Amino acid sequence: MAADEGQDVITLTTDKLSADGVSESVTCPSCGAISLFIGTTRDNFEGKKVIQLEYEAYNPMAESELRKICSDIRTKWPSVRHISIQHRLGVVPITEASVIIGISSPHRNDSLEAVRYSIDTLKATVPIWKKEIYESGEPCWKENKECLWADGGKDSKVLQDAFH
Repeated sequence: MAADEGQDVITLTTDKLSADGVSESVTCPSCGAISLFIGTTRDNFEGKKVIQLEYEAYNPMAESELRKICSDIRTKWPSVRHISIQHRLGVVPITEASVIIGISSPHRNDSLEAVRYSIDTLKATVPIWKKEIYESGEPCWKENKECLWADGGKDSKVLQDAFH
């Protein structure tokens, strides 16, 4: 890969995620901005105490959808240099990262907008499912409210129009 080519790093792993690692993977001498999004496991949901999350994915389709997000970013924000999207699978304890997205660009606006687009689109289109485990012991599979399939797809145009 030539020094000026952009790089897309897609990772689905059961290992603990590293914000430093993501930041380093998108660092580029020609870029003055690295924007990061870190999604962590919180200890509550609608008044219930959450003790951990568990994520499952259909890996081939998830990776394909994540690569599509990268491609869309490169079309919408041509100055974006490097993109790293990491999602943790399996058990994710409270305060640990379940998703980290890092994007570099010469100026901050493109990387900030692209990170926002990435997480919103990931939640709406990538087949990764979350199970919340509550203190009471009851588990609950959660559907992202952004999921295009959550409402039978009738609001899918909302996401398509969000960044046009």
